Amino acid sequence: MNYIVLISTVLSFFSCGNKTQLTDNKTEVKKEIMNDSVQVATFAGGCFWCTEAVFLEVKGVEKIVSGFTGGFIKNPAYREVCNETTGHAEGIQITFNPKEVAYEDLLEIFFATHDPTTLNKQGADVGTQYRSAIFYHSKEQKEKAEKYIQFIEKEKLYANPIVTQIEEAGVFYLAEDYHQNYYNQNKEQGYCQYVIAPKLDKLRKYYNSKLK
Repeated sequence: MNYIVLISTVLSFFSCGNKTQLTDNKTEVKKEIMNDSVQVATFAGGCFWCTEAVFLEVKGVEKIVSGFTGGFIKNPAYREVCNETTGHAEGIQITFNPKEVAYEDLLEIFFATHDPTTLNKQGADVGTQYRSAIFYHSKEQKEKAEKYIQFIEKEKLYANPIVTQIEEAGVFYLAEDYHQNYYNQNKEQGYCQYVIAPKLDKLRKYYNSKLK
């Protein structure tokens, strides 16, 4: 299967967290109503710069915002999330058209573009904010996520156990403006060139039919 080839972690000496920019974040994303034309998916798979860049290219994805979810305080600031004092993960919230892209397709790409076996770690990015997690918005999404993980484990696609958490979606807080659409605005930055760009190259090679 194509996504087997994609399952790898790109290591780098660059860190996702830019600790010199400490603007507070105070924006909560309103929950969207899901229907036949619009649905929402929320994933955390390491640095949100990476996951955002990947899913922005997927056909049927209408909007993506980067932010923080799964934590225990209100209005977390980026510096607090980086210091692991809020319990939040760096995540993305995807608004997509289920008539153009199935939730199962999003799951497949999610698992193919990060390592779901490393606990609180993706490459050189280490910390609970980089954990692998799926935040479901419906019973159906939960069941599909569980079923997909069962498939991965049954097929033994990884030597190590899957550590991806499956949690009910809660409040999602927008990250600061400079995090939004980060890759497309900072392609010359080291992390973008050495970590994100290779992910996109593989995505385009193996999932071209599912891209815009």
